[in-house]
Amino acid sequence: MNSAPVVHAFPTTQAAKRNVLAVASGKGGVGKTWFSITLAHSLARAGSRVLLFDGDLGLANVDVQLGVTPERDLASVISGQITLDQAVTKHTAGFDIVAGRSGSGSLATLPASRLLSLRDELGEFGQGYDWVVLDLGAGIERTVRLLAAQSRACLVITTDEPTAITDAYAFIKVSTLERLVDNPQIVINMAPNQRDGERTYQTLLRACREFLKIEPKLAGVVRRDDHVKDSIRRQTSLLTRHPGCDAAADVEAIAERLVRSL
Repeated sequence: MNSAPVVHAFPTTQAAKRNVLAVASGKGGVGKTWFSITLAHSLARAGSRVLLFDGDLGLANVDVQLGVTPERDLASVISGQITLDQAVTKHTAGFDIVAGRSGSGSLATLPASRLLSLRDELGEFGQGYDWVVLDLGAGIERTVRLLAAQSRACLVITTDEPTAITDAYAFIKVSTLERLVDNPQIVINMAPNQRDGERTYQTLLRACREFLKIEPKLAGVVRRDDHVKDSIRRQTSLLTRHPGCDAAADVEAIAERLVRSL
């Protein structure tokens, strides 16, 4: 059942500051795109002007999860047919979207020079927003890492699965050693409860301390919630379909903490 937006008094960024929140994961299946959508919606509900940018080059699915069919997408921008602002789709939830194109191999193998140009275009265009939520592709490929560079914060999504933790660590390792990401933060998704989520974070934190000599912060824990599956099946944002559920409350809390700390 839909509910009226709850407005929180979040501060916004200065126009001259970095305002990109990159969302990454070492592997697929951990809820990265769902989290990106819910984070963007949460920031918009709080009164911020938000752009959700589908940077999952080649396997884009933000539009699929939201049940929208954009007339124009990122592939047309990269090919030079349109400009970035012409690729924007306004969503009824109150935020803007630049959709990718699923199955476009040319995007996944984009030359580094064009990728850097795209990142710069996004940085400039994104100054018209309070926040840009950048949904990155899963994995640790260089295209993913280059897009994440210069973000205000990079949220690395993982679950308690050993492979998910290992791959999240791999992303943090490669990105920080290359100095592409200077503010990685951890989000534990699909946790049985807050305490178990914090234990998972401590496992990842110990590896980062011992081998990388860094201590990524815990951005927050999102509890496992069947309402998430329902919203994805219905191709609707969780904060529209089930705004009062546990996972929705957890993401909104993460959004509020993020904005207040950045």
